Amino acid sequence: MLRPVVHLLLHCLVPAAVAGVFFRRNFAKAWITMVATMLVDVDHLLADPVYDPGRCSIGFHPLHRYPVIAAYAAIALWPRLRLLGIGLIIHMGLDGVDCAWIQYEH
Repeated sequence: MLRPVVHLLLHCLVPAAVAGVFFRRNFAKAWITMVATMLVDVDHLLADPVYDPGRCSIGFHPLHRYPVIAAYAAIALWPRLRLLGIGLIIHMGLDGVDCAWIQYEH
């Protein structure tokens, strides 16, 4: 029960920290944009079951695969889409941490 709660909290707190440190002048826009990247989890709806507490998202869900993650990094290099790319990279990084936590539990 602790892992999913911490995971969701980090998806809000880490973008807030990044927005506060690197995008202070536009904090609200930066934070909201980066938190909105949680919508990438729509690909979880394609899985059966939709939520499996023991499943690692990275490499499993279509929008969580390595070539797509590389595209997110490329998006972060484009100034107009930088916040979106950074948010997606943060999202994938936190999902990677969750995968490590799953492995540790088992």
